[in-house]
Amino acid sequence: MEKIRGKALSLLIGQEELRKRVKELARTIEEDFREAEEIYAVGLLKGAFIFLADLVREIKKPVKVDFLWVSSYGDSMESSGAVKIVKDLEMDIEGKEVVLVDDILDTGHTLKEIYEFLKMKNPKTLKTCVLLDKKGRRKVDFEADYVGFEVPNKFLVGYGLDWGELGRNLPAIYAVED
Repeated sequence: MEKIRGKALSLLIGQEELRKRVKELARTIEEDFREAEEIYAVGLLKGAFIFLADLVREIKKPVKVDFLWVSSYGDSMESSGAVKIVKDLEMDIEGKEVVLVDDILDTGHTLKEIYEFLKMKNPKTLKTCVLLDKKGRRKVDFEADYVGFEVPNKFLVGYGLDWGELGRNLPAIYAVED
């Protein structure tokens, strides 16, 4: 069994299940953006980088990629609730077809705040895509347009998700056990 910071990990979502669901999400996004010449994928760093890379490789339309680097966790297992933009976009998304991609929708604070921030940049379309949705932790009214998996209220690592920068490289999604 895998361990991180001395805590046991239990497998929640395996590699094959992740691969299959990412392909399904890509097909749905392609269908919804079928009229678009290109899609602008905006990933939230650092957690979404692996998911975003796999997702855009499955999209058959032209895709431009940029990142926002936001911080709300630090080394903690709990979001601070304060969203700090560390790095803004380099691309101009005004009038563009944009998909905001994040690893996990938890309390909703980060995604809602970033969604509102990007709306001020006047994209033609702005949709949200999350790999994981922890509905049981939602503190603000926000739902993603595309969701990979609904997950239980456990602290998760792997496939880009970390605990104080550890665990991102795990190839699947694991729950940190008490």
